Amino acid sequence: MRNPILPGSHPDPSICRVGADFYIATSTFEYFPGIALHHSRDLAHWRPIGHVLDRPEQLDLDGIRPSGGLYAPTIRFANGTFYVVCTLVDGATGSGNFVATAADPTGPWSEPHWLDDPDGFDPSLLFDDDGKVWYCSTVQTDPVDSPGLTTVYVREFAADALRLVGDTHAIWTGAMRGARWAEAPHLYRRGGQYYLIAAEGGTWLEHAVVAARSASVTGPYESCPRNPVLTARLLGGQAPVVATGHADLVQTPDGQWWAVLLGVRPLPSGSGNLGRESFLTRVDWDDD
Repeated sequence: MRNPILPGSHPDPSICRVGADFYIATSTFEYFPGIALHHSRDLAHWRPIGHVLDRPEQLDLDGIRPSGGLYAPTIRFANGTFYVVCTLVDGATGSGNFVATAADPTGPWSEPHWLDDPDGFDPSLLFDDDGKVWYCSTVQTDPVDSPGLTTVYVREFAADALRLVGDTHAIWTGAMRGARWAEAPHLYRRGGQYYLIAAEGGTWLEHAVVAARSASVTGPYESCPRNPVLTARLLGGQAPVVATGHADLVQTPDGQWWAVLLGVRPLPSGSGNLGRESFLTRVDWDDD
């Protein structure tokens, strides 16, 4: 394996497995076609297979500001259908979150189905063992007076109708007190516990991956005592790879766990000429 697995600007990677096949979705911001998709059989070698939004009538991206547009997609598969949930920022007619579906990841993908979550961002889906589906997202708690203070929440998702139902449950504000940008949340069920993996600290040198767990999907969640579980924040701005975060986990057919995440290879000047790239790292479980 050689990192990054997706060199160049491939930020916010999300991953899912279907049998022996792995699929990654990444952010594309204001560029069209939108939400890039890649496929692999070994997690090391990836090939592009298209985009979720490849028809102008699906979503008009004309005129969106630089670094606006499509943020942090999550890709999942269940019951013969691929789902991608994503945030549109500063769109031509507004912002919000949507879900698109397909029977085959190479397309065609559906029109976006807009969700009743106008203020959230970085959405994700958990298809639970009992048949329920949970939507997980992040919202700024007080964007005017305390920008960057965020809350992660869950709400039930009706997959057959592609809409949110039921109550909203706040579950997380970050591993550190006053943490900024507790975002990019993903939920997993393992061994009777629900695990939350999230980003924290913004998307530059303080970026980090944190973890929490709960016996109930709606909480309360217990912070991992070893948080952050992955970060380059202590290595300084001239480390070979900085700004690591925004992780998503996947389990291989033989039971191993891996994570995809973003990182930046900085120039001597400190800038990231290639932007945020997609990396892969092994995940070990210690004392659950």
